[in-house]
Amino acid sequence: MNKVKSLNRKDLLGLKELTLEEIKLILKTAHSMKEVAARPIPKVPTLLGKHIITLFYEASTRTRTSFNMAAKILSANITNIAVASSSIVKGENLIDTIKNLEVMGVDAIIMRHSMAGAPHLAAKHCNISIINAGDGFDEHPTQGLLDIFTMQEKKGSLKNKKVVIVGDILHSRVARSNIWGLTKLGAKVVVVGPPTMIPKDIEEMGAMVSYDLDREIRDADFINMLRIQKERQEKGLFPSIEEYAALYGLNAERMKQAKKDVVVMHPGPINRGVELTSEVADGPYNVILEQVTNGVAVRTALLFLLLGGKNSH
Repeated sequence: MNKVKSLNRKDLLGLKELTLEEIKLILKTAHSMKEVAARPIPKVPTLLGKHIITLFYEASTRTRTSFNMAAKILSANITNIAVASSSIVKGENLIDTIKNLEVMGVDAIIMRHSMAGAPHLAAKHCNISIINAGDGFDEHPTQGLLDIFTMQEKKGSLKNKKVVIVGDILHSRVARSNIWGLTKLGAKVVVVGPPTMIPKDIEEMGAMVSYDLDREIRDADFINMLRIQKERQEKGLFPSIEEYAALYGLNAERMKQAKKDVVVMHPGPINRGVELTSEVADGPYNVILEQVTNGVAVRTALLFLLLGGKNSH
């Protein structure tokens, strides 16, 4: 692979702070990394000797596993810390945890935390790279990047493409990262959901707001369905799962209104029968499993650019 410019930053905390050029560099590098990951022996020595830790304060299957795979593709050592069996349960605070890991010779920490801003706080107090794998209701930058990467694979340039993001926008870090990244790339983003689940400031981020899914999907190029957390119903944000599915779920009947080449996406895990019926989830429109595959490529690209991008291989 040709020599690639590295990201001129220590951390990846969100798409809000990335420039258009940085986003393009990550996506371009991800194409190369997808080719590496598809080789019979998907391994290059770029990060040989580097030590990476995943520090997840919340559960994860896809994100943690794909970061593990990404590190191994680049020949890095990776250690997974289970918060439940670490000193954190004894009351150790976040900064102390990060500083202790740093002095062990760790090069990067991939961090998921239930508090918005936790990775930013960690990044300020250490000299090693912090990668945000999701923080509270703030951002999930690598999910945003893999969604955008998948969209580009399907339709090329996203300039003026209409992306409809559906669901609990208020509590969605995925939605925020998607909006920051997509608007920088010139896409037209429309968020759709119950009024109780649309944040007041969302239009300031460059998205348009609608409450009518049927109207918005008619000319949509992409429909990105967000997972509904059932505990939201207990808080009275919508009356019932059935009513939510009727108004904001994708089913075969509703899909008849969409363009023939519409692309349906979902960050996973899916609540079948709520956001998507099985007919749609397993149908010809969806790229949900491709999103998972592309997550490995995007996360490999990020590790490469943050920790070893000045090298060539």
